[in-house]
Amino acid sequence: MNLETKWLEDFIALASTCSFSRAAEKRFVTQPAFSRRIRSLEDMLGLTLVNRARTPVELTEAGQLFLITARSLSEQLGEVVRHLHNIEGQQGEVLQFAAAHSLSLGFFPAWIAQLREQGLPLNTRLVASNVGEAVHALREGSCDLILAYYDPDAVLQLPPEIFPSLHLGTTEMLPVCAVDSDGQPLHNLETGQQVPLLAYSAGASLGRPVNQLLRQRALRATTVYETAMADSLKSMALQGLGVAWVPRLSVAAELERGELVVCGGEHWQLPLEIRLYRSALQRKAGVRLLWRKLEAGLGQNPSV
Repeated sequence: MNLETKWLEDFIALASTCSFSRAAEKRFVTQPAFSRRIRSLEDMLGLTLVNRARTPVELTEAGQLFLITARSLSEQLGEVVRHLHNIEGQQGEVLQFAAAHSLSLGFFPAWIAQLREQGLPLNTRLVASNVGEAVHALREGSCDLILAYYDPDAVLQLPPEIFPSLHLGTTEMLPVCAVDSDGQPLHNLETGQQVPLLAYSAGASLGRPVNQLLRQRALRATTVYETAMADSLKSMALQGLGVAWVPRLSVAAELERGELVVCGGEHWQLPLEIRLYRSALQRKAGVRLLWRKLEAGLGQNPSV
């Protein structure tokens, strides 16, 4: 029997809402995907659990009986997992992080080192991913925490009552370019001349505020390269191929060495807030401990 535990939670959510759309929203999946999961559960059991001809939907007699079992299995599994987390916590449990690529290199290592210096030794596992993948991982429970840039206008949002977040620090998006043989910037945004642009591809989380700024400032630019990764844009800028907007924490070393320079005034810069997200349904002891310490002021980086 190939029973996925998420199907049980889906079925319990459907029973409590009597609506495929509301249950899908509660489970953070699209309605078609949610319907397929309920159908997979029925196919696996060989039973019809839901009367879809009624509005609101009703459970069949078999569904009502299975609901008792589903709730019992879900509660028992939750208790076992909590118990194992407590045991693991005493032995040094591992916290699973998902982070934006630039934060995984430019922020996470120093932040973890700071927490250790402040008396909070953590065993961590980090996966660098894009925002969509990280959010999916948090919703599915395959990661414990997300480290990301906060974007109040992003299409993809996490409901704060279920996925609370904490402010960790701020940085800026800087327009940077390489220098010529005299150490002068190859490009200057203040001249009004057309510049080669190293751009974020459509859907990249850092691309939306940059594109908005470029429209507001009416920058004359020709896109010569696109990617979703800030570090890739930085590499292309180092080769002298154009101007890229990247987080300060990603180019601090290159700016200090003079390999890159900021090629526009402060009005070409964009503020970025770094936030940590978790699921309120997460019962892992290490996550709760870390959250309490962060709320008390540990691990804060006002500006990076």
